Amino acid sequence: MEMRINLSHSHATSAACNLASRIEERLLERNELFELFFSREAPRLAEACREMSERFLRGGRLLAFGRGPYATDAQHVSVEFVHPVIVGKRALPALDLSVLFRPWLEAILHPEDIVMGFGPPEGDPEVWATLQEARLKDAMTFALPGIEGSYSVNPATQDPFMHQEMIEILYHTLWETVHVFFEHRELGHDVGASGFLYPFLGTEKQGTAYIAAEVAASILMKAQDDARLRAQVAGEEAEEIANSVLAIHERLRRGGKLIIFGNGGSGTDANDFAIDCVLPPPGYDSVPAVSLSLEPANITAVANDIGTDAIFLRQLIAQARPEDVAVGISTSGGSRNIIAALEEARKRSLLSVALLGYDGGEIKRKQLADFPIVVNCDYIPRIQEVQASIYHVMRELLEVLARGQA
Repeated sequence: MEMRINLSHSHATSAACNLASRIEERLLERNELFELFFSREAPRLAEACREMSERFLRGGRLLAFGRGPYATDAQHVSVEFVHPVIVGKRALPALDLSVLFRPWLEAILHPEDIVMGFGPPEGDPEVWATLQEARLKDAMTFALPGIEGSYSVNPATQDPFMHQEMIEILYHTLWETVHVFFEHRELGHDVGASGFLYPFLGTEKQGTAYIAAEVAASILMKAQDDARLRAQVAGEEAEEIANSVLAIHERLRRGGKLIIFGNGGSGTDANDFAIDCVLPPPGYDSVPAVSLSLEPANITAVANDIGTDAIFLRQLIAQARPEDVAVGISTSGGSRNIIAALEEARKRSLLSVALLGYDGGEIKRKQLADFPIVVNCDYIPRIQEVQASIYHVMRELLEVLARGQA
């Protein structure tokens, strides 16, 4: 018996080491691709942001949509514009129309609007057709990806996970940069809370052509910051990610499911992770998963009748079984509703995984997750971009383990 235990432990250690090595390789593989893409696209993105700011000033709205996992990008970009995390930034109008995008656009589109369509690397013909209709009505269009539009981009990779991560970086930079042009045109030299993002703006009013050139350089710097952070995670967190994947795999073998949850942009990531499990790319098998962030009726009912701290806790009580895995996503590590759900998961003997930012926050300090995976950064967009890489790599490796290839 003792020999079998030692052999089993040795096998598990070897598997974890193999997975950690693969995780590091896959995370670093993204950096060169993404930096090359943004070095090419930064000037075009800066000009696109300038036009977006003009349309917002004329009363335009951002109308976004996609299908399957790409609907979560529409959710994410919408919440970024409506609920900006930069202190002091005003809300800009944005809507996710994914549930019924073509008729909804036909009903509400105005010529000053900005229409953003998301899809897989090979594109989505229905998304393209809808974007073309919007463009004929003088709307600004983003084809992500596509070959026609006010801004269109060819896919830099056919890997659907890496493609989606790159597009997330793209719309984060759009959101960050639009505020700079918006304020410059409206307030002249007063850049407000954007000063820490763009210190080159200084205190003197400058022409927008100069601003566009400097913003393009700043967009490239953001991609480079993202690469450094991803490399840091590859070096420091690969082992923790590997062990979490092995533990999740074991729960799935026992009939468990992933129960994923997060707030705001992290909520859209929870939705994306769950959809990637149940509607994976071609060649993958499905993995049982649910996202508690994808339940607006439950969320609003609990928030209204009990309070926001219970929106995931209440759902977890209803949904969880002992063999399940709770996955909380929190950029701060201190969200009260994430903490409450993870505490309940512990009481119910669920395996728990937490994707965290900053220093891991209260969740890590109180050891509320069996596997806390920390992106050590204090800027939310960069945290979310690297967290997307982490859960996509986790999804890849769950497939590898399911096929016995580790």
